[in-house]
Amino acid sequence: MKVLIGCTGSVATIKLSELVDQLKNSNFEVQVVATECAKHFLSRQTINCKVWVDDDEWNLWKERGDPVLHIDLRKWADILVVAPLDANSLAKIAQGICDNLLTCTVRAWDLKKPLLFCPAMNTYMWNHPLTAEHILKLKSFGYIEIPCVSKTLVCGDSGVGAMAEVKTIVDEVLNMSQKLA
Repeated sequence: MKVLIGCTGSVATIKLSELVDQLKNSNFEVQVVATECAKHFLSRQTINCKVWVDDDEWNLWKERGDPVLHIDLRKWADILVVAPLDANSLAKIAQGICDNLLTCTVRAWDLKKPLLFCPAMNTYMWNHPLTAEHILKLKSFGYIEIPCVSKTLVCGDSGVGAMAEVKTIVDEVLNMSQKLA
């Protein structure tokens, strides 16, 4: 089973390496698509799998007949997990904006295959009315939310907004893969 992880510009991106390792230990093939903002929180050398970024899309395609990376990634993956999904990318996806490799991949996603998303943002961003609207929109597409949790965030604020624990995410992917098998 192949899992594509979409990673956005939340501080929860620091958990990406642990998520990749746990999925690989559960016998999943894993690749990552990282947004420009996500790159701020990770080093490509510390992630134990292929990490794709926006430049890869444009470097692969030169003329008609060349690979279109966001389509190839859709075809490759059995499950897409967006973890973490920051407020900016949540809003983009809910509105159909596809201005980077990840949002293009999500927009091109085969809706017969599972897409799980793990919101992660500041508590005040989480509590903004637009966030609930955007979450409902993604659910209306058939996407599956792995809810964020309440805790003291890196910024010092306390409340709901932290990404679900890595174990919770891995358990959901395992559950989903069993349904597909």
